[in-house]
Amino acid sequence: MANHDLILGQSHNLRLSQNQQLILGHDHNLAVSQNHDLELGQAHEHHLGMGHDHELDLGHHNDHELGLEQSQDDEGEVGHGYGHENSLGMDRKPEQGGHELVLTSQNHELDLSENNELVVSENHELDDNLELTVVQEQEMGLESVQDLTIEQSQLMVYSPVIQARSLSIAPNFELAVGQEFPDVFSCRRALRDTAIALHFEMQTIKSDKTRFTAKCASEGCPWRIHAAKLPGVPTFTIRTIHESHICGGISHLGHQQASVQWVANSVEQRLKENPNYRPKEILEEIHRVHGITLSYKQAWRGKERIMAAMRGSFEEGYRLLPQYCDQVKRTNPGSIASVYGNLADNCFQRLFISFQASIYGFLNACRPLLGLDRTFLKSKYLGTLFLATGFDGDGALFPLAFGVVDEENDENWMWFLSELHNLLEINTENMPRLTILSDRQKGIVDGVEANFPTAFHGFCMRHLSESFRKEFNDTMLFNLLWEAAHALTVIEFEAKILEIEEISQDAAYWIRRIPPRLWATAYFEGTRFGHLTANIIESLNTWILEASGLPIIQMVECIRRQLMTWFNERRETSMQWTSILVPSAERRVAEALERARTYQVLRANEAEFEVISHEGTNIVDIRNRCCLCRGWQLYGLPCAHAVAALLSCRQNVHRFTESCFTVATYRKTYSQTIHPIPDKTLWTELSDGDPSSNTNLEVVINPPKSLRPPGRPRKKRVRAEDRGRVKRVVHCSRCNQTGHFRTTCAAPI
Repeated sequence: MANHDLILGQSHNLRLSQNQQLILGHDHNLAVSQNHDLELGQAHEHHLGMGHDHELDLGHHNDHELGLEQSQDDEGEVGHGYGHENSLGMDRKPEQGGHELVLTSQNHELDLSENNELVVSENHELDDNLELTVVQEQEMGLESVQDLTIEQSQLMVYSPVIQARSLSIAPNFELAVGQEFPDVFSCRRALRDTAIALHFEMQTIKSDKTRFTAKCASEGCPWRIHAAKLPGVPTFTIRTIHESHICGGISHLGHQQASVQWVANSVEQRLKENPNYRPKEILEEIHRVHGITLSYKQAWRGKERIMAAMRGSFEEGYRLLPQYCDQVKRTNPGSIASVYGNLADNCFQRLFISFQASIYGFLNACRPLLGLDRTFLKSKYLGTLFLATGFDGDGALFPLAFGVVDEENDENWMWFLSELHNLLEINTENMPRLTILSDRQKGIVDGVEANFPTAFHGFCMRHLSESFRKEFNDTMLFNLLWEAAHALTVIEFEAKILEIEEISQDAAYWIRRIPPRLWATAYFEGTRFGHLTANIIESLNTWILEASGLPIIQMVECIRRQLMTWFNERRETSMQWTSILVPSAERRVAEALERARTYQVLRANEAEFEVISHEGTNIVDIRNRCCLCRGWQLYGLPCAHAVAALLSCRQNVHRFTESCFTVATYRKTYSQTIHPIPDKTLWTELSDGDPSSNTNLEVVINPPKSLRPPGRPRKKRVRAEDRGRVKRVVHCSRCNQTGHFRTTCAAPI
């Protein structure tokens, strides 16, 4: 026989013929059982051993047959199945068709090789779990040469069958009369998915609680479908389907059925796994998977719809604020959390939160230094986030309190600073004399004077330098301004101002209009420990921007989680330190020790020293912890001159540093814990058992009246060094006008 088919017929024989069809039973099981013969055609018999004609059967035959259940070899041993060695050797290939049946001598497995060979290969065991494996990216389908069809027969290996695997068929989006759906929404969803998958658009003719009728949107195409509700149950079933498509499908890139809800359903799982999945990535995935090109707005709205379902709506966030504040105080005793609404309409106005762990750490271990800053929110109802931040012994930001207001104005700054004053007053017997850094706008200046009259209120140099750069776009002047700010002595400061005056008298006049006691280190009366900037928002820029676009409770929770993580990480890190001072202080002291070795020290009395160096002579008083260079008193750590004096009288340098720089104090900073807050679904249940909860008042906070303007919100903060930079003026080479390019020129010539 010239043709080689692999056929499983009703006689349960497996024969090799021409067009290589593999025919399986309806139940898709592939197995081998007893008394099923594996035979070769009449004209092509494979020879065993000496070249005689032999038939390969799966039963009990003569000595020249291979019995797969029980066979006796030349030595009289009984072989069971494929597991025995040397039961069959077959080393001749058929000369026609390019298909060979090869059975090797040991550890045989039945295989289909790449060139359609039926192979029993070596080094593989055929165990009890016989599987039909489909290699990925190989589809089962009908082709011209090789067909995979189903008949009522099975290929069995053992009797009885130990395990059978079913071949799963991927959904083909075919619709049939009688097909049922749980409800009308499932029916419409299935039809929509089918239209998208098969690349045709569908037009709804009728859709109500009992009927759904649609047709192909292409003019003249006869495709039409009608589904109806079954009586007494919400189930919908397809009643009629007319004709097939003759329109050839859609030719444009979009799709009518690719709605925002469809986009949301398509990316729901991905967004649950990665909430930072961007709209651009959504567009790329939909185009890759479905071949549909959508607008950025559709992808953005689809993501927003899923995120709203996951995190709650913006309106719900404001409504739940009173309950959230109760949960903050319940889970973190000693914390302050209060929300205020407008008395007229209960619209949101202000929120103030400070965790007990932050209050304790600031009052007991941080420097008496606070930075004030704010950032504008990008959420649906806008608003402004106020931040009051301290600094720990290692120089890292230590947020003390934050507030959210409907808008930034003098009144809200006065309220925020009043809340900050009350916080400190009720948690300490002696109000610390603070040093406060800000941009010194009118609302903050008035608020500090009213609530902290003894505080040293200076300019944050980041804000001051931004204004200077905006006025004078000169890098050299900008650098000289910073050098003047860092100058430790009045002489050094005045020298830098003279250098600025030589370059630009206007710049020098601009600087002299601002009192140096508000910004210059040489004149500043407070103790900034080297911090010339609050730099809060710039430092938190990596995650605060993501939080600023969330609903208000989600945003506050994002801040709380970040603080909770910081407290834990810094607490654990400090437990590994073995030094007396925190790492940054240890480095400064080590540098001072290195420089002090070359200094000459003369002692005047038990406390006063004269230190001579190549820079000049400085007087050090170790009793009052001061040096003529002012480095010791300004930074809180002994300068090189002080270190030289301390070494000369055999004093321990570490004993003459501020306590906030010690590891013991640093550990106290983060000794308290910011506790998690349970999910909002549990708030009512948890508050019912808490007599201190005031959720029974049922205070309702409505969203503020301010709404985000249309358009895509800016996600990237403008860097300080870019603000005030002069923009390049474009010039048209066609009409010689400015403001546009040649390619966009519309002027008549």
